Amino acid sequence: MTNIVVIGAGYSGLIAAHRLAKRTTAHVTLVNAAADFVERIRLHQHAAGENLRVRPLADSVRGTGIELVIGRVRAIDAAGKKIDVDGRTIGYDTLVYALGSAADDRGIPGVAENAHTVAGHADATALREVLPASGIVTVVGGGLTAIEAATELAEQHPNLHVRMVAGHAPGNRLSAKARQHLGRVFGRLGIEVRAGARVAKVLPDALVLTDGEELPTDITVWTTGFRVPELARQAGVQTDHNGRIVVDGTQRSFSHPDIYAIGDSAVVRVDGQELRMACATAEPMAEYTAKAIAARLAGTEPEPFGYRYFIQCISLGRKDGLVQRVDAFDRPKEKVITGRFGALIKEGIVRGAGWAALR
Repeated sequence: MTNIVVIGAGYSGLIAAHRLAKRTTAHVTLVNAAADFVERIRLHQHAAGENLRVRPLADSVRGTGIELVIGRVRAIDAAGKKIDVDGRTIGYDTLVYALGSAADDRGIPGVAENAHTVAGHADATALREVLPASGIVTVVGGGLTAIEAATELAEQHPNLHVRMVAGHAPGNRLSAKARQHLGRVFGRLGIEVRAGARVAKVLPDALVLTDGEELPTDITVWTTGFRVPELARQAGVQTDHNGRIVVDGTQRSFSHPDIYAIGDSAVVRVDGQELRMACATAEPMAEYTAKAIAARLAGTEPEPFGYRYFIQCISLGRKDGLVQRVDAFDRPKEKVITGRFGALIKEGIVRGAGWAALR
């Protein structure tokens, strides 16, 4: 029997495991470091104090034939086609690499010691446990994660002064209408924005900017981007400069055809464009990859992966949201949906993403 091992049970890994179990006769093993599925796109809510529903992976795979292994992948032997999971060796015929990403400190001194992130469940939990009743919380970054974290914290904790520090205006890739709405929301929630500022060092009680200015802060939240694990690079699998696996048009590693990569761990290009790290791209990758593997096991070659963008959805607390229409290449159009209706659309998409992974 063919052995397929999926490492990582986030949105993409869990979907891939479920679809492979349904579409093939292979023995599917799912390996994950934690016993529960984490709704990563809700972690800013968890950090702000909302209690998220616990979703055990064992419940999700029960009755599917998937073998669930809880443990951390320590190494990959790509030549021997086996992995080390906390000292246990698991062999594979096909490996689906879906280990996702973690927060990237970008080499800035003091981030690891003095800043919090919302990139993982433990990270978000650590942040919520130290939030003060009052004081200054500084969110470093101007992307979508930063916007969602800042607005959630400001709405749920009105006694906190939330400040955003970024090298560019938050949401600078959105349309003019979308940026105008962000400005109104920041004003309503009392969020201070320091655009054009870059952090040189993070201290326990302050940020040191590159121009030497020190900004006092009680809590620093670091949201400047993501990095991927080093396992693939260490195993000799071809990766880009960020450590993501370089794949062909069927999500298969160029250097190791028995390895497929999906989600944040893969460098995927469609029509010459590199897809961004997002749940919106990870889930379709997983769906496609399961079909591609099933096709090859059946003796046929799959068509290349195709993808186009439609919208970007941003939560702005529980009462407001922003849905940005984009073209096929993720470029913003002027049309946006905001306010309570935007929040409802965002919530529906988040629920749908979780349902697709778990079911």
